[in-house]
Amino acid sequence: MQYRLGEYFSGPGGMALGAISAMVQLNGVEYSIVHEWACDYDSSSCMTYRNNISPENPKSVIEADVSKLKIKTLSDIDIFAFGFPCNDFSSLGESKGLDGDFGNLYKYGLKLIRQKKPSVFVAENVDGITNANDSEAWKTILDDFKKLKPKYDLYIHHYHFEKYGVPQRRHRYIIIGFRSDLNIDYNVPQPTTPENFVTTKEALTIPPIDKNTSNHEFTKHDPRVVERLKTIPPGGNAWSLEVPDNLRLKVKSLKMSNIYRRQHPDQPAYTVTGSGGGGTHGYHYSEPRALTNRENARLQSFPDNFIFSGGKMSVRKQIGMAVPPEGARIIFESVLKSLGNAGVDPNA
Repeated sequence: MQYRLGEYFSGPGGMALGAISAMVQLNGVEYSIVHEWACDYDSSSCMTYRNNISPENPKSVIEADVSKLKIKTLSDIDIFAFGFPCNDFSSLGESKGLDGDFGNLYKYGLKLIRQKKPSVFVAENVDGITNANDSEAWKTILDDFKKLKPKYDLYIHHYHFEKYGVPQRRHRYIIIGFRSDLNIDYNVPQPTTPENFVTTKEALTIPPIDKNTSNHEFTKHDPRVVERLKTIPPGGNAWSLEVPDNLRLKVKSLKMSNIYRRQHPDQPAYTVTGSGGGGTHGYHYSEPRALTNRENARLQSFPDNFIFSGGKMSVRKQIGMAVPPEGARIIFESVLKSLGNAGVDPNA
């Protein structure tokens, strides 16, 4: 049986790749997920999604602002996914929460749920969401989810994706809602790598990345940056004791830990981000340089044949904002098990 997936804020397709890669067999029946439609306002992200997820049906990826999207024009779906924008909830930003420009965009996802009534929805956001607006934003968001009609049974879990095979310490809240009339029992998937994390070095070297691989352009650094990076130990940053005075940053503001921070080869990567100025690009553990977009894509668990469209900075943003496909796959397989065990017919 195949369940139809629709998405808001779909980005380049990390959530979708995990979903369409998910498959379970129960009592001789195979359950899987197929792409139905997706929407995002970013042109390059939409092109990436079309080329990798739905090349045979490019019109199914809609480049639009969800606030202007007419829901009645969208086909029916069984599963709705939306990683609503995290800009105002991230601990790296100003944490404006519901007071920011992006904080209330989740409501458009709720509007679609009310109209389309999917069997299940999967919503994702950063762990900083629980702290925004002195924690009031999180309370408001959950209250809105609880007030949905039809009613949905909610399952909320704080995922540490390094425990699910992703070579990166990426922590996210996932809200899964099953329509209450379906009487579905759901269990959060058990970690696949609870302690034996995939390390940065393993992710970047097994197998080696061919120099001609797409999105593998190297950054040309100022010689002073190269010299600074040479003095920073793996896992260290611009304020490590090993950095000599002549190469230290002349700043009086907060010494952010991610500035010129090098990855550690024997640990999962720290969180891959999609924005930021000099010193925030993520740096190789043994070479004095920033990681390439392809290397960051590997840390996000994207396969090398997943090609990102757009300029270098756009690709960086797409990768940093995406949901890790491997983590998404495990979550969607747990959703499929629940749907299958409950006998939910996608054709009903």
